[in-house]
Amino acid sequence: MTTMRHRSAFVREMGLGPVWKLREQAEEEVISTERHEPVQDDTQMRHDFAEVPSMAETFSADAPPAFFDEIPWDEGVVAEEQPTTVHNVANMEWDELEQVMLQCTACGLCEKRTQVVPGAGGRKASWLFIGEGPGFYEDQQGKPFVGASGKLLDNMFRAMQLKRGDDVFITNIVKCRPTDEKGKDRPPSLDEAKACRPFLDRQITLIQPEVIVALGRTAATMLLNTEAQASLASLRGKVHAYRTLEGLDVPLIATYHPAYLLRQPVEKRKVWVDLCLAMQEKALRA
Repeated sequence: MTTMRHRSAFVREMGLGPVWKLREQAEEEVISTERHEPVQDDTQMRHDFAEVPSMAETFSADAPPAFFDEIPWDEGVVAEEQPTTVHNVANMEWDELEQVMLQCTACGLCEKRTQVVPGAGGRKASWLFIGEGPGFYEDQQGKPFVGASGKLLDNMFRAMQLKRGDDVFITNIVKCRPTDEKGKDRPPSLDEAKACRPFLDRQITLIQPEVIVALGRTAATMLLNTEAQASLASLRGKVHAYRTLEGLDVPLIATYHPAYLLRQPVEKRKVWVDLCLAMQEKALRA
């Protein structure tokens, strides 16, 4: 049977620290803890353990070990690789806002885009025209409403005695082109619109438009927070109130998107009626 002296030597060689023993016992006395034999007098043992500092006394919450703040694993830099969020744009001015848009990866649209399309026009324009999202040509050029639909929109402006880039600002619900699995244009999803909405809200705050014209059903329903299935026919022909983040009501008129008019030119007359309604509302606010 192993003696206490031999046990202590083994422990010292292994670096395991001291072995507790009763002081009254002879050093050669056999310790029978392996067989769980009862110890007759453990008063001194309890006293010896009481001398060991408690964990609360050894460690201080105000002074962690120096190595505590070290992060030796890769997860320590993951935060820098996360998608850019757009929730802190409320106080941004134009240049910073557009720079954040150009770098945004807050939704999946960033994966297939060629260019971000923030919008264009007068930064204090009275008129704000909002579509649903960039198309193929917009994605290629980084400008809103180019190609055939853009030329038709320019004709609408000319009929209203307006001009692109002066008293008109043009943008979309989302700033990157939404496409389906075949690479064709599609309306943005609600999640995509929600991810991009802080950008649009900030643009509206900076512009402070007198009238907003929603181009197409998708833009109208998302701006007015109506049912996504609501028809444009049920929304056009009336003046809606768009409530800004500052609590101001801006008149909003819904009408057909220029791309739709290229497919259904007979609806142009209805659009002219809507634009006349918008001009009347603008005149009332002059």
